[in-house]
Amino acid sequence: MKKVGVIGGGQLAWMMAKEAKSRAIELIVQTPNPDDPAAKITQNPILGAIADAKSTQKLGDRCDVITFENEFVNLEELKVLARQGACFRPHLTSLEPLLDKADQRQYLQKIRLPVPRFQVIDKDAKITSEYGFPVVLKARRHGYDGRGTFILYSQNELESLWNRLERPSMLLEEFIPFTCELAVMAARGVNGEIVLYPVVETEQEKQVCRRVLAPAMLPLEVKAEIQRIAETLLDRLQVVGIFGIELFLTPDNRVLVNEIAPRTHNSGHFTLDACNISQFAMQLEAVTGMPLKSPQMTCNSAVMVNLLGLENSHSDYLTQREQLAAIPGAVVHWYSKSESRIGRKLGHVTVLLEDANKSRAIAQRIESIWYGRSAT
Repeated sequence: MKKVGVIGGGQLAWMMAKEAKSRAIELIVQTPNPDDPAAKITQNPILGAIADAKSTQKLGDRCDVITFENEFVNLEELKVLARQGACFRPHLTSLEPLLDKADQRQYLQKIRLPVPRFQVIDKDAKITSEYGFPVVLKARRHGYDGRGTFILYSQNELESLWNRLERPSMLLEEFIPFTCELAVMAARGVNGEIVLYPVVETEQEKQVCRRVLAPAMLPLEVKAEIQRIAETLLDRLQVVGIFGIELFLTPDNRVLVNEIAPRTHNSGHFTLDACNISQFAMQLEAVTGMPLKSPQMTCNSAVMVNLLGLENSHSDYLTQREQLAAIPGAVVHWYSKSESRIGRKLGHVTVLLEDANKSRAIAQRIESIWYGRSAT
């Protein structure tokens, strides 16, 4: 049996653990809380902070390979463990240009992948936008689910926020008036083979992914450009594992890279039910050195809707989940988190469809059940 360590114990590791059981893979997680989703369904989790290298050393002692659920790691300390023999996949050199959003933008620009215009604002600078308004201000590290990302509509708003944040070094970039947001999951194996999942359309609310429509209906030249971007990125970084690539599509059909997630990603959750191999199984097979399967959808289309917390409570929302499960073609994934908080990802629903034109109507039905009057 192969042993895979995961730094992180949230819902991504939880879904990976479920896939590991059918593949003779033992999954061991490093996570700070015994109530975290993956900690509750795996044997003997290592309880320690994500950035705690001593905990990661213990993880490495018990595993053949270590992979990641999130990017909140201390890369310099992990490099020490790598020199001592710990095997990380993706390799730490693959992660190094990506963990800081400013470094990521500069790296993508260096390898000639299309990105929005940007500038790095240092903490002592007088902040001003070169791109007009609105403009986007981003934290360089530890931002996710909209946290650390701000859309500003005037110089006064920009300066006020900058001063309120005590002027840390941040990334300022042009606002893209996109026609839609897209994403693709792409994996690379130990022998350099690359496979791509179908490109999906994502819909955000308050900068948090709310819905995923699979596959995205796109011109062939747009799909070809996305494939080029994914293959270029994974080959240049010599990735082993799966990456989520988020993109903007402009009104003139230009594709721009928004952000890179060097791991499994929310935009790939539909693969659990709608594809011949899920993103989580793909990650496990890639990092353990197995040949990569060609991912294919097993239905005409699918819609995935995140179930986000709208209150602080300890409810399990069983009534709503039963109503969601009664929708034809629906599969409810409930992460069994111990409490709900506003905006927290508590689960997701995927509905398999024959008619892609029904995707948005189904999404609205799901949200009317889950959010009630708050649905949009």
